[in-house]
Amino acid sequence: MKIAYRMSPERGDTDQVFLRLAQTLAARGYRTCGLVQISTERPDDGPCDMDVQVLPDGPILRISQDLGPHSRGCRLDIGTLETAVGLVQATLSTKPDCLIINKFGKQEAEGRGFRPVIADALGEGIPVLVGLNGLNKQAFLEFSDGMAEPLDLAEAAALDWLRAAMEDAVDAA
Repeated sequence: MKIAYRMSPERGDTDQVFLRLAQTLAARGYRTCGLVQISTERPDDGPCDMDVQVLPDGPILRISQDLGPHSRGCRLDIGTLETAVGLVQATLSTKPDCLIINKFGKQEAEGRGFRPVIADALGEGIPVLVGLNGLNKQAFLEFSDGMAEPLDLAEAAALDWLRAAMEDAVDAA
């Protein structure tokens, strides 16, 4: 089981790193699947719009709801998130080289969202890279049963880990 996570203190940093990582891997001929987040700043200084792209070349979906400038609640559009989960789940059947999930968030911590997709990928021997924040770290560590490796913040660390994990997966097959 190969699973690693990246935590960044900078908002949006992991999103940018994972997007570049997916692009780099695709350019090198690797078959990725998963989800990367592409946040779009709003002109009204409100919270950013959360858009995600289904890898490798799937649709871009808006997973945030516009609840107005004074709202404080969760803006996640759970229905659209579940649509993204279904699209990513379907790509697992193509036997990708790796799975990249932008965030193990509240939905995953509660047993929903991408949690079953991650488990299926690991069961198939597909290396998994996950973005993580401090709020959901304990739930993620319990889910990964202590097997998840923390990665250094350097972008090269994620690329190096994934390349090594993908090579190990090929050798094990």
